[in-house]
Amino acid sequence: MFEKVEGFILKTQDYGETHKIVTILTPTLGKVGAIARGAKKTKSRMAAITQPFIHGSYLIQPGSSLATIQQGEVITSFRKIREDIFKTAYTSYLAELTDKLIDTKKYNPFIYQQLLHTVERINEDKDPEILTMIYEWKMYKEAGFAPVVTKCVSCGNPHDLKAFSISNGGLLCRNCLRIDENAISIPEKVAKLMALFAWVEVEQIGNISVKPENKIILQKIMDQYYEEHGGYYLKSKRFLKQMNQLNDKL
Repeated sequence: MFEKVEGFILKTQDYGETHKIVTILTPTLGKVGAIARGAKKTKSRMAAITQPFIHGSYLIQPGSSLATIQQGEVITSFRKIREDIFKTAYTSYLAELTDKLIDTKKYNPFIYQQLLHTVERINEDKDPEILTMIYEWKMYKEAGFAPVVTKCVSCGNPHDLKAFSISNGGLLCRNCLRIDENAISIPEKVAKLMALFAWVEVEQIGNISVKPENKIILQKIMDQYYEEHGGYYLKSKRFLKQMNQLNDKL
């Protein structure tokens, strides 16, 4: 029994001298682990279709633990991402975050489409930092620990939102600031951006312009929130931070 699936390769690992095990996110089968025989051979066609970040069409044979890729073809290679170390760093983080937070074989075509649209826009030179934060919001919701960003997490008041509480998991209004003395103060614009990021789909986004100082606040909140509630260490996140620090110096 063979199945033809569309998919995006989240990661690869060597298996023996000539094979690879690839993790593919698909819209129809969820996250699938599959062996690609001969994929480490330089001239193998399997090598070209099983690189990280490849969006492809695959003919697979399901198995009890791992599927087997019989053949495939590249739909999109995202060459501009591969040629840019900063784009690669962001895409690596998106892929690892998805791999960590999505259960194996969990079916979610929405997350698949959001990931694909995010990578497409990074490839098109759209702001990777903003795109990544929007996707992170989607993943936090999918994983069950999304923050409350449309109203006060304490009293439910949708107005006068003044700070973000990492420990309480959301925004606080002026009257509830006392419940968390460590809450991060935010301007009104940042509160509105959080609400926007929570519901907007990536394909609906045009050009979102965010002031550098507001990006810093948003990134600080996203980083601290994941550290508090996410539960998984992400190697790519550390590398991404190092790359951004280097970029700031340049």
